[in-house]
Amino acid sequence: MKELFENFFEDKNIFITGHTGFIGSWLAIWLNELGAKIVGFSLPPLTKRDNFVVSNLEKEIISYIGDIRNYDKMNKVFKKFQFDIIFHLAAQPIVRKSYLIPKETYDVNVGGTVNVFETFRKSASCKILINITTDKCYENQEKETGYVEDDRLGGYDPYSSSKACSELITAAYRNSFFKKDKKVSSVRIGNVIGGGDWQEDRLISDCMRAILNDEEIIIRNPKSVRPWQYVLEPIRGFLILTKHMWEGDDKYSGAWNFGPDKNSIFTVEEIVSKIIKYIGKGDYRYLSDQKNNKFHETNILLLDCSKSCEYLEWEPLLKIEDTIQFVCNWYMEENVNYDYDVDKILKYIEKISR
Repeated sequence: MKELFENFFEDKNIFITGHTGFIGSWLAIWLNELGAKIVGFSLPPLTKRDNFVVSNLEKEIISYIGDIRNYDKMNKVFKKFQFDIIFHLAAQPIVRKSYLIPKETYDVNVGGTVNVFETFRKSASCKILINITTDKCYENQEKETGYVEDDRLGGYDPYSSSKACSELITAAYRNSFFKKDKKVSSVRIGNVIGGGDWQEDRLISDCMRAILNDEEIIIRNPKSVRPWQYVLEPIRGFLILTKHMWEGDDKYSGAWNFGPDKNSIFTVEEIVSKIIKYIGKGDYRYLSDQKNNKFHETNILLLDCSKSCEYLEWEPLLKIEDTIQFVCNWYMEENVNYDYDVDKILKYIEKISR
């Protein structure tokens, strides 16, 4: 596994915010297997079934429970270690929830991001910061050709808007403070799916809860189109980008899209049907009471990843059938642990290497 990145991450000191979350936990496991020394800072996991919990990741890395809004606590942790690299993933990540708690969403996603950048700015050792945001940071224009990195930022809802703000913070700090010795990038990812995500109002976790409880899956927006991608696809992009930023010139500091190819663009209803077909049970219905679906959600959300393909030589490699298989197998497995997740990473690498 280490040879995939030429042993670059061996003994690197890495700080991950949001390491207890879905994407953060998978990133931490992969980096740990690459020989990096990981320290995480995050809120507690949401449930006892989260990937962080069932993988026993807490025993494999150094884990701190804390809120990125608490600058003093986070900075105190940061000062204990000589970090080389930061991956910033901690966030309030749910669109519909942001309508209910807009202030908290902005406090976390904007104020918390500033706190992370301040710890980075004041660090003598840390050279790279990558801020993981979202495809929803772009101004919603229902663009069928996919958004490119230079498209206008915006966001209809508080979550999307807060992530656009996080992108502006990233650019402002990069332009104002980090000219030579430090490098900063942001990565914008699509609808990432995989094992261990139990957030509410996310399609995969909603599907799996319903199937495991022998309940109907309720679909809010069956015709909405999203860039579905397996969690390890963008993480591979993060790792490739990190290596380029460390070893290359300033052209690698900036914004990057990581999304699936056109063959993995499906509607919500199509993804639900594929899950039911693979598992062999389950049923769904549309949300009949549209009064309970009053919040605006984008119908078409696609990314153009030409920049990543050209400059990083990264491209999405996993077929949607393999993605569905990887995802469903995780949720239907009764004995998930750290070694199981490592095996999933190895199988992913084997699959894309063919």
